[in-house]
Parts: sequence; C-alpha cells; structure tokens
Amino acid sequence: MRHSVPTRHGPIAVLDIGTTKIVCLLADVAEDGSFAVMGVGHQLSRGIKSGVITDISEAGTSITAAVHAAEQMAGVTVEDVIVSVNGTNLKSRHVSVELDVLDDGVSDQDVADIIQEGCASLRGADASVLHCFSASYTLDGLRGLKDPRGMIGKKLGADLQIITAREQYLGNLGACIARSHLNVSDYVMASHASAIAVLEKDEMELGVTLIDMGGGVTSFAVFSGGRNIYSDTIPIGGNHVTNDIAQGLSTSLHHAERLKTLHGSAINSVKDSEVMIDVPQLGEREDEDEPTTMPRAMLVGVIRPRMEEIFEMIRSKLEASGMDKAAGRRCVITGGASQMLGVSDLAARMLSKQVRKGKPSPIPGLAEAVSGPAFATVIGMLNYTQHRTWEEDILTAANARKRFLPERVLNWFRENF
Repeated sequence: MRHSVPTRHGPIAVLDIGTTKIVCLLADVAEDGSFAVMGVGHQLSRGIKSGVITDISEAGTSITAAVHAAEQMAGVTVEDVIVSVNGTNLKSRHVSVELDVLDDGVSDQDVADIIQEGCASLRGADASVLHCFSASYTLDGLRGLKDPRGMIGKKLGADLQIITAREQYLGNLGACIARSHLNVSDYVMASHASAIAVLEKDEMELGVTLIDMGGGVTSFAVFSGGRNIYSDTIPIGGNHVTNDIAQGLSTSLHHAERLKTLHGSAINSVKDSEVMIDVPQLGEREDEDEPTTMPRAMLVGVIRPRMEEIFEMIRSKLEASGMDKAAGRRCVITGGASQMLGVSDLAARMLSKQVRKGKPSPIPGLAEAVSGPAFATVIGMLNYTQHRTWEEDILTAANARKRFLPERVLNWFRENF
C-alpha cells in the first residue's frame, strides 16, 4: 500500500497528469508545514486520453517539458514527484473488518492491523491499493467512533473505503514518468486532491459532493463526518462537449473549443434564438469565405444534452451506492469544464442540491493565472502532502517496523551461516 509522503520541509514536486494539460508545481515547504510555490510548468497533454496513457513517447515528452519549465523557474532539479491518478482504472470499494483487541485498550497497532487487514482483502494480482479512507469505527457494538485509540473494548471494527488501481495502468504511468528520469514517490487520487483544495471543513463534516470536471473524465467524491466515504468516475468530460460541437455544427475542434469558451452555456436563455454567432465551417477559408452564422440556441442545444448526461450519471451512481443521503444537499463543482456558463444551475436542477463553484485558496508564489478551478487538483496535491490523517501516520510507522525486522533477521542469518 502506498502512503502520502511524511510532512517535511524543503523542496517538493507534484505532477498532475490530465487529459488536456500536464501541470508541475515545485514548492518550498517550511518547518511549520506552510509552503510557497517556487516554480510552475504546464503543457498541453499528448498521448493521454481519459486519464490513460495511449502513447508513452508523446506523454513522456509533455511531462518532461512541464517539469523542465518548473525546474527552470525554481532553479532546482527534480528527482522525485508525487503524481495524480484518475479515470476508470480506479475502483472504490467498501469493506467492513473486525479484529480482536490485543491489550486492555485500543492501540495504534490495533488500528494499523485492522486497516491493513481490510487492504489485504482487496489486494489482488491486478490491483494495487492507493488509498484507504476510514469512514467510522466500532468497538463492542458502539458505532460512529472517529478515533477509538485508548478506549476499552474487545472487538474493534472499521468501515473502510479502499481505492485500488489496475497494476497495468500504474505500470504504464510509471514507465512514462521514468522516461523523464523521474521517480514516483507517491500517487494521489485526483478527486481527493481537488476536494482538499476547494472544500470547507464544515462542508466535509456536514455532507457534500465534490465534482471535478476535467477534459477526459468527471470524477466525484462524497464527504461526510469529515471523511471521504465514496469516490467514483464518469468517463465523460469537457473534451466530449467539444467533440459534440465540432460534429454537430460541422466545425473544427479548434473552433469548437473556442465557441464553447466564448459562447457556450449549459442552460437555455430567452435570447439564444436572437443572438447570432460565427461558426467557421470545415473547409471554409477564413480569409476568403464569409463566416457562417448560426443562432446561439443551436450551440446550447448541442452542449446541454451532454452536460445533462454527466449529471444524470453522477446522480444514478450516488443513488445506486446509497450515498446520496450521506452527501447531504450541498455540491461543489470544480475543474476546467465547470467554468462554462450555466453549469452550476444545471447541476442544481439535476442533482437537487445547492451548488457552488469551488476555487482553490490562494498559495504564496502562485500566479492568479494558474490558481483557478482548472488547477484545483495540483494545488490540492500540495495540501495533501502536508495534512496527513492520524491513520496514515501510524500506518507509516507500522510499515517501517515491518520492513526493519526482516532486514535484521536477514543480517543475522548472513552473519551466522
């Protein structure tokens, strides 16, 4: 099982590999855990589709360019990076585990054992555990415990959400990053990082759904009681809307993206039929032919069905998982595709929730141009590295002890036989 890196001071690098862009942030972490960004690099993604590497050579070139730009700005060289993961290769599964308490009270080791037992139950030949989020604990039938350490009891239980990834997916991702002469120090689920960047503590406590709308996928996570209790992904994002516009209005992908940005909306307005927009047609020469004009209503008519499909799929997954009620009546949307006009209103209608747009909190040294919703994941990754849960701390310590003991035994055999 991989764990987040320990809280530390000094330079740290995070790398968000998305379908539309790759972003690298280099930050200097102070001893109190605060950080300031030293370097930023971002490039258009190549060789990546819906979060999956489709061309290692092209993707490696994009990653190298983004990291190199950040290194040049910061004046440091990167060797280890923390990498975001996203897409349908990730699975969220819920496990309930019970173990006998060994001593008079619940110890750190008891908690470590029960979490490791839950992870072991899902670890297979083609699955690697990325995260293990504890929803709640029970002790001798007493439910709803957030931290059972020190409490007296005989039977400790835990409800866990375990995030796994296909080994093939991680292998290809790791091989791609290795081509850039980098080592992966940790993987972080993109939607969890985005949630850390844009959600308020009270929202996490009372219940909220975070929706991260990217170019190739839309991922979401449900928080309740301050914990991530459910995560999932929809294989549709902003690029699918762009493709729909290109096909529906017979224009190029470049012009479709521009139309979406300048005139696009997820909901209709009374003036859509009156407002005319230029829609360059495939094969037309901008310097020779008169531009084709269409009412904005045609553009909205292409965009809205796809956006409705995204929110309908999210609603269905929430209802099927039984997490809709736990998520409360609040929803926060972020990511590059969330910035289009009308998305919040459509989400509120489709999900029957109060919706707001989520923007990351400002970070010293980070320019405004790279501080918006489209950069929520990479900003959240910095926060993730410095805000560990107590479970992660004790799991790291437990794993360190397990690694130390076999090495001592091995050395003893070497010396005596």
